[in-house]
Amino acid sequence: MKFKNVLFWHRRDIRIADNAGLHKALINAEQVAPVFIFDTAIIDKLPKNDARISFIHAEITALKEAYRSLNSDLIVAHGDPKILIPELAKKYKVDAVFTNRDYEPYARSRDAYLLSKLKDQQISFIGAKDHVVFEKEEVLKADGLPYTVFTPYSRKWKAYFNENYTASYPSENHTASLFKFEQNEDLISLESMGFVQSQIKFPKKTVELQTINQYQEKRNFPAANGTSLLSVHLRFGTISIRSLVNKSLKISESYLNELIWRDFYQMILFHFPHSAENSFRKQYDLVEWEKNTEHFERWCHGKTGYPMVDAGMRELNETGFMHNRVRMVVASFFTKHLLLDWRLGAAYFAEKLLDFELASNTGGWQWAAGCGCDAAPYFRIFNPTSQQQKFDKDFIYIKKWIPEFGTDQYPEPIVEHKFARERALNRYKKGLGKL
Repeated sequence: MKFKNVLFWHRRDIRIADNAGLHKALINAEQVAPVFIFDTAIIDKLPKNDARISFIHAEITALKEAYRSLNSDLIVAHGDPKILIPELAKKYKVDAVFTNRDYEPYARSRDAYLLSKLKDQQISFIGAKDHVVFEKEEVLKADGLPYTVFTPYSRKWKAYFNENYTASYPSENHTASLFKFEQNEDLISLESMGFVQSQIKFPKKTVELQTINQYQEKRNFPAANGTSLLSVHLRFGTISIRSLVNKSLKISESYLNELIWRDFYQMILFHFPHSAENSFRKQYDLVEWEKNTEHFERWCHGKTGYPMVDAGMRELNETGFMHNRVRMVVASFFTKHLLLDWRLGAAYFAEKLLDFELASNTGGWQWAAGCGCDAAPYFRIFNPTSQQQKFDKDFIYIKKWIPEFGTDQYPEPIVEHKFARERALNRYKKGLGKL
């Protein structure tokens, strides 16, 4: 064994099975103490009824029970990891801390600090790749630069791929190395952290193979129940990305491509961290946005008078989920019809989406606004009415979320499509210096 005692720090990987970093810790140490931290730098910014905290708390409860069934336990703390990890490392006399890598700017800054801090204590800080199939510099262009267009990236991804990249890590077979705690600690409560239990229902952790098989056929129709609803589980690592890639390989290239998009956006965020808050294409930051508070509020509450947009927003507000086709329509309407800054829309999604992930959310919003990598061109403006006619022609999805649709209670459109389209084209051209 290379190490005697180590910590394994769970983050976006709330599971034991097929966990790359946990497996690495278990086979390289005599004793492994698992830990999870409710990071106050993240959660203190969230509303007190945030459904994601309820989801994480429920999954951590189950994970803690799973560790207890193995005669171990999960240390669960609440606070600043930059303080708590060194303290726990000292308490348990560890010589290494293992974790799975995270590619977001805050996480990278936090981990860089901890790498230095732990090094001062003669403690190793060791990462593993678990959240994606390919990371960092694994898929690059021939000149060594990162891809910024999805299609050639996906071709290279598929050319590089072999089954070794999605082989399962049998961490569950090495649990004899888990630390045997003398006393089990009670799990910290939601209330003690200042949160309340959400009433939102969370999707199941499993998917029928038929859903993946029919994904290409049904994926664009929000009333069809054609998506896996696994995005929140991928986001928090309650399931393995490798298992989903393996399921999709032989039965749905369309579903596989969605998983590759996820890798692509993680890679973009890693190589271009400025895109977390600013336009990937910096010249688009010169576009002048409207500052119409009333339009923003009506968009938030699903009262724009455009039924496909309103149904999506009401679904989001009630369930924490929005169908992917509808996300594109909603974001295009926000940035092109209302000419509101994409950052405002992205921030609202960040607050409401159960599956919020910075890389994909920012990538999707910048795609809609035209300012991202491989984005829809600025002059591509979805017509929300024709999108409804194509993807919800019988109004099944719309009537589900807008009970007053077709009555006097449903509002008139807040902006006329032709006017909005011409305004957007002129505003973008002016900002980009094309007039």
